[in-house]
Amino acid sequence: MATRLTIKGQVTIPKHIRDALGLVPGSLVDFAIDDRGKVVVERLGPERPTEIKDRFSAAVGKADIRWRTDDLMRFLRGED
Repeated sequence: MATRLTIKGQVTIPKHIRDALGLVPGSLVDFAIDDRGKVVVERLGPERPTEIKDRFSAAVGKADIRWRTDDLMRFLRGED
């Protein structure tokens, strides 16, 4: 799978590689070049880092105020 280098020198690590290495946001990785000139990506840190859910799933059930949708929309719109 080919990917394009950005102007900042960044590339996206394909999902199947991230999954195989157990990489999640915040994971530390190390890059090296082997004897044949191939790039090697190695995960650093814990064997399997704790998976971080997306920010929306992580927020579910965290509110300490129970809003009805209509009441919340009136509040957000500044309606009395």
